[in-house]
Amino acid sequence: MKRNSDLPIKMTEVCLRDGSHVMGHQFTEEQVTKVAKALDEAGMHYVEVSHGDGLGGSTLQYGRSLVDEMKLIEAAVNECKQATLAVLLLPGIGTIYELKQARELGAGLVRVATHVTEADVSAQHIHLARELGMEAIGFLMMAHSAPVKKLVEQAKLMESYGAEAVYVTDSAGALLPHEVRERIRALRESLDIEVGFHSHNNLSVAVANTITAIEEGATRIDGSVRCLGAGAGNTQTEVLIAVLDRMGVDLGIDLYKMIDLAEDIVDPILPRPQEIRKGSLVMGYAGVYSSFLLHAERAGKRFGLDPRDILIELGRRKVVGGQEDMILDVAAELSKEKVGV
Repeated sequence: MKRNSDLPIKMTEVCLRDGSHVMGHQFTEEQVTKVAKALDEAGMHYVEVSHGDGLGGSTLQYGRSLVDEMKLIEAAVNECKQATLAVLLLPGIGTIYELKQARELGAGLVRVATHVTEADVSAQHIHLARELGMEAIGFLMMAHSAPVKKLVEQAKLMESYGAEAVYVTDSAGALLPHEVRERIRALRESLDIEVGFHSHNNLSVAVANTITAIEEGATRIDGSVRCLGAGAGNTQTEVLIAVLDRMGVDLGIDLYKMIDLAEDIVDPILPRPQEIRKGSLVMGYAGVYSSFLLHAERAGKRFGLDPRDILIELGRRKVVGGQEDMILDVAAELSKEKVGV
């Protein structure tokens, strides 16, 4: 496989963060401990742990966690002998207080996530992370929803704040391979830092998209064991490692151990199989934030609506992560229209 970068590929396993959405944010310490230990023993580079919506996300709006995320972070840190513990932070949800607390517990990397047009709100958190001695990475969410020129502009802002890499984040699982290629190539040509890619599998192209990103020079990639992530899940880690191995790319992660982890530890805790069901498919089709799925299903049940109609309307209104309260508003409006009120 020919890559447009000589830097080593670094992988972040997100099942203990993005997977929190699937679990209704009900991870237990025992579950996190077992998964983190197995990931570390398999040679995973980074293990991300936090509420699905990042540090400080345990709220009524985003969903209450069963266990305080700092306890989960501490549990994972205790098991990671070689892997670096990573956290996600969305400014406005997480604060510098939670970031400092996570650092004190042993987190070594933070991805500061903003909507693709709002990178300016990440400056304080990226600066602080660097001051704390952490790796600081920019995470531009809903990357499909802005022109490539705007994506580059926002990535440059994050670079100027001190980000050591910027991710093209396909939060809705809406990007197709040629669109990933265009975005990764544009960032590689415009930035002096690393470029990353985070995908969701709502249109069944997450692995293909990640391979495309790597071909274009992305050196930071994400995966979730057994696709344990929002929507239809993320790029399936064990599948991606197998594909890369077939292509002659060795990440230094043990394939057999990852397969066993997926089968024996993660699969038993899944509330249901991570399949491309009608809701997740519509999210990719409509370009809607992947974590909206459970919220839309609950709203649909409450108001007697097809969740697909809610998701399509959210996409039409270009609702973004952080606006979960809009899901109930949209459902209420659609319900009134349905009965002719």
